[in-house]
Amino acid sequence: MKTSVWFFLLTLGLSSGMRAQDVRYLVSEGEQLQKAMKDEDALKKFQEALRVAPNDLAALVKASESNSIIGNRQTDDKRKREYFKAARTYAESALKVDSAHAGANYAMAMAMGRMSLISSGKEKVQFVRDIKSYVDACLKADPNHVRALHILGKWHSEVTNLNFAEKAALKLLYGGLPSSSYVEAIKAYEKARTLDPSFVLNYLELARAYRANGQSDKAIEVLTRMQRLPPKSADDPGYKSEGRKLLESLM
Repeated sequence: MKTSVWFFLLTLGLSSGMRAQDVRYLVSEGEQLQKAMKDEDALKKFQEALRVAPNDLAALVKASESNSIIGNRQTDDKRKREYFKAARTYAESALKVDSAHAGANYAMAMAMGRMSLISSGKEKVQFVRDIKSYVDACLKADPNHVRALHILGKWHSEVTNLNFAEKAALKLLYGGLPSSSYVEAIKAYEKARTLDPSFVLNYLELARAYRANGQSDKAIEVLTRMQRLPPKSADDPGYKSEGRKLLESLM
């Protein structure tokens, strides 16, 4: 009887260990596919990992990020929303596993940031408010989280640029928001650039913030450097093209 129990426990332990190895392998494969700019294939690997272990934190975060990235490429707002909702669902599951996890909070901030871009009125206002909470939670856990710093910069830029009606709605519904400015946006983008000088989109948003802050000379410098960067994601060529157009308009 004792032998049977020990055999069962040993088998269970080996099975759990094999599942964990499978999940790590699948997530690693997905990350390699991301680096190869094959995001749809990467998402399939993360989803496959979640079929093995539905509560695996790394796979949930990666699946959320992938949906936000792929969704942003869709030309139809309905398709965008479907991907962004999936990104939010994965992020919610990750936060249930660990509400203080940097990656989980970043994934939620990213999903809400994407949703805010295709929303308006009260819905947009709510997303804008919640983005800050999640990005702050991420940076509390990891002050050098590059992508969260980028989102923080974007938050400052977007909130500073809200129209009167949107700012009034924020004040009415939530009593307003923490102060925002292009100066704070630039500070966050510059820190992200220091930590990751290869992050193409960060250069574009940094240049936009400099231009909005009346510092076109700085914007030109940033955009010029941006053009020398090699693409590291499928979206980078498009960002570089936007950067060239902006640079031409400032020269």
